[in-house]
Amino acid sequence: MFKNKRYLTAGIDASLPFPTQLLLWKMIDDMPEPKDYLQVFQLSKEIVDGKPVQKVHHKQEMPNYQEVAHLGILPAHDIKNGKIFVIDDGDHSTMLWAHEY
Repeated sequence: MFKNKRYLTAGIDASLPFPTQLLLWKMIDDMPEPKDYLQVFQLSKEIVDGKPVQKVHHKQEMPNYQEVAHLGILPAHDIKNGKIFVIDDGDHSTMLWAHEY
């Protein structure tokens, strides 16, 4: 799964910084098989060593999988809060905000 063409919704393209997009795709690529067709990412701001960083909590249901990563290279105004889905429908993979589903 997730080896096909990759797409972003207009909402992701307009509001999610490119380094964060790359991190989410990389987290999917680097996770062990098998992969569920639905990947869920919860984004939040976290303070690490006194500096704001992007926290990414990645999970899937079947099989159960969770990972947490931090992205510290973003300006504070680019740190996002919200839930993102990445869905593989067999032909392509799409990244979208949960509210766009």
